[in-house]
Amino acid sequence: MESSSPSVPFPLLQAPVESTYRACTIPYRFPSDNPRKATPVEIQWIDLFLNSVPSFKQRAENDPTVPDAPARAEKFAQRYTAMLEELKKDPESHGGPPDCILRELVLRELGFRDIFKKVKDEENAKAMSLFEGVVKRNDEIEDDGKRVENLIRGILAGNIFDLGSAQLAEVFAKDGMSFLASCQNLVSRPWVIDDLDAFKSKWTKKSWEKAVIFVDNSGADIILGILPFARELLRRGTKVILAANDLPSINDVTYPELIEIINKLKDADGKLAGVDVSDLIVANSGNDLPVIDLSSVSPELAYMANDADLVVLEGMGRSIETNLYAQMKCDSIKIGMVKHPEVAQFLGGRLYDCVFKFNAA
Repeated sequence: MESSSPSVPFPLLQAPVESTYRACTIPYRFPSDNPRKATPVEIQWIDLFLNSVPSFKQRAENDPTVPDAPARAEKFAQRYTAMLEELKKDPESHGGPPDCILRELVLRELGFRDIFKKVKDEENAKAMSLFEGVVKRNDEIEDDGKRVENLIRGILAGNIFDLGSAQLAEVFAKDGMSFLASCQNLVSRPWVIDDLDAFKSKWTKKSWEKAVIFVDNSGADIILGILPFARELLRRGTKVILAANDLPSINDVTYPELIEIINKLKDADGKLAGVDVSDLIVANSGNDLPVIDLSSVSPELAYMANDADLVVLEGMGRSIETNLYAQMKCDSIKIGMVKHPEVAQFLGGRLYDCVFKFNAA
């Protein structure tokens, strides 16, 4: 959308990318469907986006960086709602199936750059105060397999901080969220996609040279979920690239924000809770949405990731909705929590079920 740098395909996708890769897991429609009539799946997703309008409008109204924010927020709600209703009548009216691009376009046209900035900053501060305790608990687990399972559970628990989900935005606004409670309250295994045992087996036998992790949300997600996992990889001798969004979208962490978070978390010796971070790189993914099309990433990320032997896609948008079936040339993990009923239904799982998909090269 606004990212001005040229984009290239992610080099670890199986070639040829044009015929083997599509950034879409759930089929909105089939060739036999009437192109002028919305399918039941399209209507489900349009309704999902309609349900999110009030929470986005409320965030926009309270954006202190935008003059006349309440009036512009009202315009956003009216314009975006009208577009979604038009999509119900004619699914080709705004360039194809419903997705989050339209919402971001309307917000940006009205001058809203980062309506979740305040809540991101607040949640980052809370999570940073808990970081040392979380890694200390992980470090106390002596068994390698049990420790990595705890780290994976931490990623899934952190991933619940997602204000793109209308239900979770409501829960969050009312009660906040406890990371430890989320860890303890994950749905029971086996999860809807559960390759954790296969990954644990691989983990105890193999170390990776370089891992690329496509990160998701701010707050507990990045700080208490992803960073402890990345730190454990670093401790095992793996170089780690954290790929974050170029521009703000919902409460996803951005590239500049992630650099700032890591700098604040470093101890007096410049380490991450005692672990050397000279092999940790934060990269700009070139993306500006809560989903990602891996056929279009920044050239910088493509260059740095070229020789990686582990790719991790985290979050419902990046790992489940767009890249669950993406085939990589190397080992890969797709991990996230299912936070939309429509996704749970497609996968045959429960709401707040977990996905841990591990594919060995």
